[in-house]
Amino acid sequence: MNGDDEDRADALFHALADRTRRDIMRRVLAGEHSVSVLAAKYEMSFAAVQKHVAVLEKAGLLTKRRSGREQLASGDVAAVRSVASMLTELEQVWRGRIARIDELIASGSTKED
Repeated sequence: MNGDDEDRADALFHALADRTRRDIMRRVLAGEHSVSVLAAKYEMSFAAVQKHVAVLEKAGLLTKRRSGREQLASGDVAAVRSVASMLTELEQVWRGRIARIDELIASGSTKED
């Protein structure tokens, strides 16, 4: 990954590192919600929920649009897929490392036999 990809990964994983933001993502991936309706679900101020939404939006995980006085938030499925793709890539790296360790153990045990 190049520097821009690494910055994007940092933003995505930072955004998803918070429990409230992950819950907001579950809600907006299920359908569009107004930020005020989202805020009513949490025991925190409207401003705090707005900040969580802003982090998700900055990471590209959700988009907002205006409808009258309401701000409507929608999850970006493509962005979530990119997170899944990054995790799959990391999993492949670790599986390769584990396979290499297994090979080293196997080759070491045959020398002692």
